[in-house]
Amino acid sequence: MTPFPEIETKRLLLREIKQSDCQDIFHIFSSDEVTRFYDVESFTNIKQAKDLIQRWNERFENGQVIRWGIALKSDGRVIGTCGFHGWMKQHHKAVMGYELASEFWQQGYMTEVAQEIVEYGFKNLELNRIEAFVEPENAGSRKLLDKLGFREEGILKENYYWKNRFVDNVLYAFLKKDYKPNGCKLTD
Repeated sequence: MTPFPEIETKRLLLREIKQSDCQDIFHIFSSDEVTRFYDVESFTNIKQAKDLIQRWNERFENGQVIRWGIALKSDGRVIGTCGFHGWMKQHHKAVMGYELASEFWQQGYMTEVAQEIVEYGFKNLELNRIEAFVEPENAGSRKLLDKLGFREEGILKENYYWKNRFVDNVLYAFLKKDYKPNGCKLTD
């Protein structure tokens, strides 16, 4: 899938995350607010950010994952990430994930981004089903998925174990047949 695809929105550029973005990634993942519903502990050192970037890039090269950096067009700063993991090509499905630095919450950025990656998944990755797993208490993420057109399919009780506890997940899914394109603007 090389080269890494870029997607442009009105305010943002979704692009490859590079080691030079490690300070921005550290800022995002060192926030307890951001990692509250995430399967990692908040970062405490810059090496954790560098390692995460390296893992994402290796998994992209191996065709397992695509994770975009969400960069502001105004200054190039990465304010979050988004993408697909759990990609099962033979079944035409993947899991969507995302996070955003808390100072950018409630400003429409993630709606802007998620619409574009959903479209990219259906059009370019030949996905038929996009899933998202959300903790029941994560009201912001649930609201976003509802707004995008995802459907809640049920609760998976004690689906994961992280941060020393079993975690329920609400399973959301979006099927290609229910999708209406929004006009993705891909760049080379």
